[in-house]
Formats: sequence, structure tokens, C-alpha cells
Amino acid sequence: MSKRLRVGIVGGNAQRGWARDAHIPALKHLKDDFELEAVSARTQTIADEAQAIFGAKRAYADSIALAQDPNIDIVSVTVKVPEHRAVVLAALNAGKHVYCEWPLGRDLAESKEMTSTIGPNSQVMIGLQGLSAPAIRQAAALVASGSLGSLKLMRVFSATAGWGAEASPNHAYLQDKRNGATLETITGGHTLAAMEALAGAYVEVDARNTTLRKHVRIQGSADVVQRSCADHMLVTGQHASGCVSTLEVAGGVIDRSFSLELVGENGWLKISGGHPGGYQVGLLNLETSFPSEPLTPLVATGLDGPPLNVAEHYMRFAKDIRSGAQSVPDFDVAMRLTQLLDTIDLAATKGQRHRL
Repeated sequence: MSKRLRVGIVGGNAQRGWARDAHIPALKHLKDDFELEAVSARTQTIADEAQAIFGAKRAYADSIALAQDPNIDIVSVTVKVPEHRAVVLAALNAGKHVYCEWPLGRDLAESKEMTSTIGPNSQVMIGLQGLSAPAIRQAAALVASGSLGSLKLMRVFSATAGWGAEASPNHAYLQDKRNGATLETITGGHTLAAMEALAGAYVEVDARNTTLRKHVRIQGSADVVQRSCADHMLVTGQHASGCVSTLEVAGGVIDRSFSLELVGENGWLKISGGHPGGYQVGLLNLETSFPSEPLTPLVATGLDGPPLNVAEHYMRFAKDIRSGAQSVPDFDVAMRLTQLLDTIDLAATKGQRHRL
């Protein structure tokens, strides 16, 4: 397949949102491989504005109609998590390839339903774009090559500016655990995915999930909402490799950077990053205690922040679609991560160690 892949963006909004900030800039820099076929939004007015500004061919007020458009190859789902299920199912039933942002669903049952609907002609990718960052991929290759020897210890600090003392009106829904988009699932989930990619699957976890700020002020108003999700996580565990790990996930933090240190019998590697949106959003640096190759160049130059790793993700997805391979994180990875988060939540609630 040499033609450009035609993408439909569900959640197109020219004024705000992850599609505007990450997907659209990434696709524009990858114009030799992708073209923006259509966008959808809550209303036709919002969709029409996005079509005009983003340069799409068509605009829909109905995301299901976009998912069924015969001229679209990839349906990219960038709306709020509670809306994922209906659109993903429609796209898969129409035989489309699907790029769905993480978390896949509000819970494990929704994730299982979507995964079971994947047909033989559909390739799927979950939006754990940090796994496509060159630093993470090279670190994983170094571990797999045996450069570190037997893995001993991993220490991780992962922060985000989100889930602080206040939130924008558009992020009020992130404070409600029932919506499935929380500090645990987003910042925690992205980070846990990277840790498993390096040290192997968790086999045992213990945790303390805490809500440090129970009331959140909504910016630009006098409204205050109750926070039912954690805004701080502490996770200790052991991985299938034998490596033990510690993880701290902190919300409302803007003055500390992401740091990951993995120690093996033959040396260590360190990954660092400083984007306030979380480790997965920005450029990552890799250091090693032994000589290693320079990082693979980014597929799209001139980008910064949110589009960086999303562009890497899209290019890997395109290669998989054209070759029939499966190198990107798929819905099975999303289900595994959802199960891990459920176990961490159970360990925190029960106050005792749990095996996976």
C-alpha cells in the first residue's frame, strides 16, 4: 500500500482539545503518509470550523457517521473516555483501522467488548504514545539485548500539572473516577506501560492511592467539585524479570521533572523529561552508564510537546497497516494495563499486596 492513509478525527475542535494540540500537527508533518479526510464534533458548527481550519475534506456532527464513512481508512478517537465505546464499536463494525486514545474504556468490561469486536481487516492502536518515544524504544532494546544484565531495581517519579487545586471547566470531568479518566489511569497508566515495557509485566503490587485535595475549584467560576479519584499514587512491585520497582505519581506538580532509573547487574540507564502534561507528552532524554548508540531521529522535525510522540505513534501504525505486522501497543495491551490498574486500586483499597 503506497497511497496516503485517510484519517477521520473524532473530537475535532479548532478551539481546544487533544486533537488540535497533538493529532492535527502530527498529521500535517506526516503529509506524505496521511491525509485528513474528515472531522467530527458535538455540533455541526464546531465541526465546520474544525474542517476549515484543519483542512479536512468533510465535517460531521455525528461521530458514528464519520466512523462509517467509506472514504476513511483510520478512525482516530480523541473524545472523552465515556464516548469511546460507541465510536470504536461503530468503526470496527465498519472494518476500519482504529487509533483510540488511552484509556480505551471506562472499565475492563468496555475494554473487553471493544477488543472482542476487532475484525480480521482492522488494525488497532491504543494511544500510549510514550511507548513510541525514541528514548523508551531504545531503552527497551538495550534491556532486550542484555546490555544491563539481570535487572535489579527501577525507581520512577512521574508528575503532571493536572489534578492540582483547580481545574479548567473542560477538565472538571477528570475529577470523577466513574468517567475512567483520572490521575491513576492517565498519568499512572502511561507511566506503568513504560515500566512494563522495560522491566516486564508486574507479577505483584502494593499501593497507596491518596486524594490529597478533595475539593477542586473550577477556573473562571465560583464552582467547586468533589474529587473522587486519587491525585497521588505510590506503587511498589515486582516484575516478571525479577526487577523490583517503586513509582510515585504526583498531581498538581510543575516544578519537578519525570525521572526513571533502571539498574541492572552490568550498569544503569536513566530517562528524563520535563513536560508538565506528563512524561508521554514531551521529548525524553536517555543516559546510560555504558556506551550506546544515539537516539533514533524523530520522524517529524520542527515539532515540540504534544505532537512529538503522537507522530512517532502514527508512523509506526502506518507501517503496521501496510505490512500486516503488529508492533504498536494494541487493545490487548490496553486490557492488560486496565487489569493492572484495577489490581493496584484493589491493593490500595485493601491495604495489602496483590499478585497478578
